[in-house]
Amino acid sequence: MRTYYRGPDAVVTSDIFAGSSAPTRTFAIHDLRNVCITRTDVENFRPGALHVSAGLLLIAVAAWPLWKASPLLALGLVAMGMPAFIAGAVFWRLRPQRWELRATYRGADVALFTSSDERVFNQVSRALRRAIEDAGPPTAWENRAAA
Repeated sequence: MRTYYRGPDAVVTSDIFAGSSAPTRTFAIHDLRNVCITRTDVENFRPGALHVSAGLLLIAVAAWPLWKASPLLALGLVAMGMPAFIAGAVFWRLRPQRWELRATYRGADVALFTSSDERVFNQVSRALRRAIEDAGPPTAWENRAAA
């Protein structure tokens, strides 16, 4: 049995794939089909961008009546909100992403591996790709047995 990747988060060998998710499951490499990579947002995203947007909306509402009285004062108020806008844009851009390996395993759609660390995710996905390539395509007898 050849080991392609062994780490604290997953083990990929020529026979099995085992991820360290909460319900630890092992998957036979031979039974994996339609393996794909997806990228999603992390569920526990901090609502900082929402707070910044609400604050900017309040500044705009406060600056609207000032625009008729003193446009310079209204522009100053809007300019004070620009650092908050820039911070919100930066936080939105740098929000954590989650990468997932998904596949069909014995007829069921499963999530094989999930990580927010792109380097580790790429190592695991490359190891799984090599394990699947080395396993080769299923034989005609296995296709008939699975049907």
